[in-house]
Amino acid sequence: MEYITLNDGNKIPTVGFGVFMIPADGSTYKAVTEALKAGYRHIDTAAAYFNEAEVGKAVRDSGIPREEIFITSKLWLQDYGYEAAKLGIQASLDKLGTGYIDLYLLHQPYGDVAGA
Repeated sequence: MEYITLNDGNKIPTVGFGVFMIPADGSTYKAVTEALKAGYRHIDTAAAYFNEAEVGKAVRDSGIPREEIFITSKLWLQDYGYEAAKLGIQASLDKLGTGYIDLYLLHQPYGDVAGA
């Protein structure tokens, strides 16, 4: 796996596995489990995908040390604004159950982006 070193010294895998449109009916868990077995170390999810919990469970169950897996998630529009963003981030952390998120993005530039 190749990595890009960010300006803060952290590294991000150059290839990631996205879970957009994979249902949270066990399918996301299975897909992420297989992706990790295949060597993926970057998993991309979002609050709006409604499958963060299955991503987190697959990561936790993988046996791969957490620091070797890069997780990206995203804040959805209803959580824009400063106070709402704090709650949205905490909700993502709680659903993932991985202790931290490596990269957290604003899902799209709309509404109170500066507050978020």
